[in-house]
Amino acid sequence: MYTREEMKVALKSKMTEKRYEHTLGVEYTCACLAMRYGIDMEKAMTAGLLHDCAKHLLPEKKLQKCKKYNLPVQEFERKNPELLHAKLGAYFAEHKYGVNDAEILSAITWHTTGRPAMTMLDKIVYIADYIEPNRNQAPNLSIVRDLAFKDIDLCLLTILQDSLDYLNKKKVAVDPMTKETYDYYVSFVEK
Repeated sequence: MYTREEMKVALKSKMTEKRYEHTLGVEYTCACLAMRYGIDMEKAMTAGLLHDCAKHLLPEKKLQKCKKYNLPVQEFERKNPELLHAKLGAYFAEHKYGVNDAEILSAITWHTTGRPAMTMLDKIVYIADYIEPNRNQAPNLSIVRDLAFKDIDLCLLTILQDSLDYLNKKKVAVDPMTKETYDYYVSFVEK
């Protein structure tokens, strides 16, 4: 397995400066949330660092790589190949960077859509991607950042709601898993 420093060197050579700064911000935020919620910081930082490791590929290349590696592609992903960077990123994390930890690979896989019954690491990477220090456009960002350290499930639900509202306003195809995750956490948080 690559060390985190080796991962940084490899990622920096593939990413724009802005994407690389975002990646470091997610790594840092994952560490903060891991400390807050008592989970392994090394795992959280590795997942944060690699979460966008396939984002640099052009849409057509993402589709080609998924076909090459036998990764399933849904119809809505064919229409919006940007969504493929998460599952392709998990594949790269395992096969290019040597990560064999199932929790890290899961967190990378689900960092864009979420999933019902997310692990704490899944939640941390999903949230860190949204609130990292370089982000400044999301609605309710100060509220979400505050919630991230007080009530992680309510934070997750707030992000999911804001994301669905945004996608619906833009009339963009919504990954069904995002809606499924939202429905799960609505009932989960209300209990």
